[in-house]
Formats: sequence, structure tokens, C-alpha cells
Amino acid sequence: MNIILLSGGSGKRLWPLSNDIRSKQFIKIFKGENGEYESMVQRVYRQIQNVVPEASVTIATSRSQVSAIRNQLGEKVHICVEPCRRDTFPAIALAAAYLRDVKGALQEEPAVVCPVDPYVDQVYFQAAARLCTLIKPGETNLALIGIEPTYPSEKYGYIMPGTQEPVSVVKAFKEKPDQKTAEQYIREGALWNGGVFAFQLGYILEKTRELTGFSTYEDLLANYESLTKISFDYAVAEKEKQIQVLRYQGQWKDLGTWNTLTEAMDEQAVGKALYNETCENIHIVNELNVPIVCMGLKNTVVAASAEGILVSDKEQSSYIKPYVDQIHQQVMFAEKSWGSFQVMDVEETSMTIKITLNPGHGMNYHSHTYRDEVWTIVSGKGKTIVDGMEQPVQPGDVITIEAGCRHTILAETELKVVEVQLGREISVHDKKKYKLDS
Repeated sequence: MNIILLSGGSGKRLWPLSNDIRSKQFIKIFKGENGEYESMVQRVYRQIQNVVPEASVTIATSRSQVSAIRNQLGEKVHICVEPCRRDTFPAIALAAAYLRDVKGALQEEPAVVCPVDPYVDQVYFQAAARLCTLIKPGETNLALIGIEPTYPSEKYGYIMPGTQEPVSVVKAFKEKPDQKTAEQYIREGALWNGGVFAFQLGYILEKTRELTGFSTYEDLLANYESLTKISFDYAVAEKEKQIQVLRYQGQWKDLGTWNTLTEAMDEQAVGKALYNETCENIHIVNELNVPIVCMGLKNTVVAASAEGILVSDKEQSSYIKPYVDQIHQQVMFAEKSWGSFQVMDVEETSMTIKITLNPGHGMNYHSHTYRDEVWTIVSGKGKTIVDGMEQPVQPGDVITIEAGCRHTILAETELKVVEVQLGREISVHDKKKYKLDS
């Protein structure tokens, strides 16, 4: 069984914990089975492993998210990188071709597509696995999950089943309605469309050939930018006649705003935070190494990170996006495949960054044209390579790197480094990579 997780998101609605690189699915805010905090993507992957441990998991995503995925999931998952954003149908088509042409999956193998960030229990993935058993070429080409509505939502599309049975043919799809229309849909037995589909790989690749003229991974990748932006619903689901829906009544939440996210939090406060007894229905998420104290607040979310600080009424937090759009600054925190970094200070001719390298990982061997760097080892052990010369490093060591020098640092244990960049043209684009001779 193949599972394709669609990972998108711009990182606007959960600012300041999310940014252009760190979308909501990578925020570690939920208590995991071992008591440590985990992100949405880690939670979903853990649930998949518990329910269908034999499943092959592929994440369809943009290049900007690859490092965060590798940081949080390691090498456990396959990653299919979209050259650019073209909506869900091209993303699914590319992932299906990747599975067949790169990973060697057979055309007859079933695949289930679902979002990377639903807040669900494990019954959800049991239902997703059951979808595969409904696929019978010539009878049912496409199967999807329909979520039992809990209120007349205007945020979701609706599926109109032919019957009220657990599995039913699909009579029609409906666009996101106004509340009055949603109430009517629910009276007629409609289900929320949660974006979960199952099919055989060969089926979707044939649809891809019909709609784009391409069906191989290489062709799709080379021509991806020219593909029409279109959703899977519009391109495939709404046109398919042999389609069934599986009714799902378990836990399901779309945690797209601070208001909905706090409803799923296990604790009122994450990080250094204090609040007194006069506070009501508040949640605090603090990633800074300074305390937050709240008094007399009601129905409020407080979030603090290196990106900024949010203090908002929970209901009003849903309208944050246009205000975040007005903020123009560099990314202050990001997870990379080798570890993470946090910008501590920015001046006109300098920038100070705290870098954490995971054991056994290191930076690319690279140089900068317009800036010098000074590394101070804070904790851990490893080695530096500067213009080919290796040197072991430990806490207290200081390494000076002049502009033009090729350099890297490799971690033996977890390694924490304070990097000071010095120059008048400090830019993320001022970087040239080299092959490191072993």
C-alpha cells in the first residue's frame, strides 16, 4: 500500500511559529506517546506506522520543505519534490509517476492520498487503508473518505452520497457553500470532503496522460511548470462515474488557525509561561528563552518565537494573514536536514546566528564572497574543515573564516555553534558549494 501525503502551506495563519519555510505541519506543539512534543507531520507519520506499518509513505512537497521533513522524519519517507506549485492534481500525478518510475511500484498497486496535517485518531488511517479494498477496476476506479459533518461549515466542499450506507456511490460534489446552503446539504445527508482519495497508480497515470500528454516521471518533471493549475477534485473526482465514498465518523479537525489549533492542544501553556487564576480559556506557546506572564486574559492566544509575538483574541486570530503579509523580514528560525538555526541579532554589517547540528551531520562545504565568519563552539564535539585543513573542535574553540575560504563543520555529538557573519553584503544567496573530498 502506498500513501501519498500532500504537504503545502505558506506559514501565514500560525505566525509567529510558522514562516515561509516552517509551515504549520512542522510546529512541535502536541504531546507524543513518549511525552515529548511532536509536530503534525510527526504525529501523522507515527499514526500511519501504528496502523499500516508496511505502508510506503511518500510526501509530495516543495523544495523549501525538504529540509524540515528530513529533520523531523529522517530518511524514513520518500520525498517527491514539485519544481513549483501547480495545485493538487499535478502534485498527485507527479507523485504517482515517481512511485512507479523511481521507486519501482507496479501500476496495479493501490495508493491513498491525504493531507499531511489532519488532526485525527488512528481510526482515520484504518478507514484510509479500507479505501484500497474498495478499488476494483471497471467497478470502482476511485474511492474517497467523506467526513460526517459536525456543523454547517462554509470552509469545506461537500460530497453528496447516493445512500446513507457506510459505503455509497457518489451522487454529486458541491462547492463550499454559505451557511444556509450547508444546512440544507447536511439535511440531505452530505459529507465533508476531506481530500482523501484511493486509486490504482495506473488509473491516475492514464488520467495524467489524457489531461497533460505526459505520464512518465521525467516528462512530468521537465514540463511541470507548463501544467495547468487544477485541483484533483476538478480534474478527476468530479468527472469519474465509477466512484464511491466511505463514511467516516471519527475524530477529524482542520487545524488551520490559532483558534482551531488551541482546541487540540493538550496543555494551556507550552514553554516558559505563567498565568493567574483570573485567566479564562487562554493558550500560550512560547519558543523564546524568556518567561511570559499572563493575567486577567480571556479567550486569548499568546505566541512568541524568533519571528515575533502574537497576542490575540482567539476568534480574531483567524484573520491574521493580511497583517502578516505586511511584515517583511528574513526567516529567523528554520529546521534543516542537518539541524536548525535561529537568528539572534541583525545589524547593518553583521548577523549573529545560533546553529544546532545533529550528531553525524554537517553543513555543505562552501564559501562566501562578501562576508567573513567567526564560529564559537558552545557545546558538543566535532571537526571543522577550512580550505582542506581539518581541525577537531570542542566548547570554547573559535574559528575565523575569511571571505573566499571553503569551509564546513561536522558534528560528532550534538554541536551548538554561535556564528557571527561580518560584511556589508550579507545575503543567503552569497554561497558557493563545493564537493568535499573524503
